[in-house]
Amino acid sequence: MVAERPFPPTDPGCELCRADRFTHWYAVTEDGWVADCEVCSVPMVVWWDHGPDCGPEPRERLLAALGEAADERFGAGKWRFDTTMRQVPEHFHAHARDDRWFAERFARPLSRYTGVGGERVTMPIPGSPPAQPGDPA
Repeated sequence: MVAERPFPPTDPGCELCRADRFTHWYAVTEDGWVADCEVCSVPMVVWWDHGPDCGPEPRERLLAALGEAADERFGAGKWRFDTTMRQVPEHFHAHARDDRWFAERFARPLSRYTGVGGERVTMPIPGSPPAQPGDPA
């Protein structure tokens, strides 16, 4: 694992290239980073470089890193890869989706950045009671 981006953003206008840290980050690797998606609040992996195709070897390593984060978040075998790049088709990224992601995409609390790795901390949803220990992520 690496601690920081290995080179400056390829396209500073691309939010995935900028890799702004505001949701929970699970890992940073030589190929990319794994963090919660700000839109659907599930783990996603993003390639450092700007482009839709990272090649087979980096893709395999990126999906393996995403799989580790998804197992941690949802449990082994309780999620699937989604490699369709809907909102940012020009930059390789993929999501790990559990069975409830679509129904709960607007109801799940967003996580917040507290460093790479460590405990996932969520922000309260306005108007809802505070999360309690043991509440689903």
